[in-house]
Amino acid sequence: MSSRIYERQFDEDDGQTLPTDPGCPECEGETATDGGETACVDCGLVIDEYRIDHRGRLYTGFDEETNVERTGPPITEARHDRGLSSEIGWKRDARGNTLTSRKRRQLARLRTQHRRGRFESRAERNLAHAFGEIARLVAAVDCPRSVRESASALYRRAQGENLIRGRSIEGVAAAAVYAACRQDGLVVSPTDLAAVSSCTAREVRRTYGVLNTELGLATPIVDAAGFLPRIAADCDIPAGIQHRARELVEDAREAGYVNGRSQAGVAAGCLYVASIESGRGVTQAHLADAADVSTATLRKRVDEIRALDA
Repeated sequence: MSSRIYERQFDEDDGQTLPTDPGCPECEGETATDGGETACVDCGLVIDEYRIDHRGRLYTGFDEETNVERTGPPITEARHDRGLSSEIGWKRDARGNTLTSRKRRQLARLRTQHRRGRFESRAERNLAHAFGEIARLVAAVDCPRSVRESASALYRRAQGENLIRGRSIEGVAAAAVYAACRQDGLVVSPTDLAAVSSCTAREVRRTYGVLNTELGLATPIVDAAGFLPRIAADCDIPAGIQHRARELVEDAREAGYVNGRSQAGVAAGCLYVASIESGRGVTQAHLADAADVSTATLRKRVDEIRALDA
């Protein structure tokens, strides 16, 4: 195969298939340009390519019922209008040309009216405020994007069921984030949300109970082993003690001591017993505070776990 550079025969402004001349340098066959690539029709030799395709993305459907229209970003539950709102630009038009001062003043007036008419009702305005609060809470507790989407969908359902009346927007937003974390199996306590919100942990628990009852949430039970990494990280407990605490959790589950008890308290009790066995001093108050339980609850779990080895 020849290694010389062939002369470009592609018109960038025309996206149609165009024949080129003098032909393929290998088999002297007919060449064609399609999608920015010049190739031989007979042997398939790629003679030249233009990496920028001015035609844009092509949507191909495999049946007649497939919608092949070009659309914008995907619909999201994290926006009050599901991400379908339009925005008015500032200094340049769609072609990148700079706008005149008269046109900029006109767009400024249009932008003001557009901002005023963005919310069709007070309910949409409250949704926008709540979704902004949900986004802030999700970022503060370091949760993934899926939690934000789920929490926004729960808040929208709660508003549709008229569960917002008589409750604060911040409290319902925090409860929706807590419910979304519970559904995804993430360990986030109401105290963690109350620390970054304007509501209390009691309000988060109470509002979550209302959402769970009225909306019929499919909330899985959080296992005690899921609390071990977070509590151990707060108390600076090494991995070896965590491994021993996980074994104690398995023994407590087989003995039936986990049922009907606070899973965080069981995890904290196993970590305390494991740390005492390894000779590492961790106070009960520190563990109880990290697990968001009382020291009395922690001592009860410790006595139960120690009774298993007796």
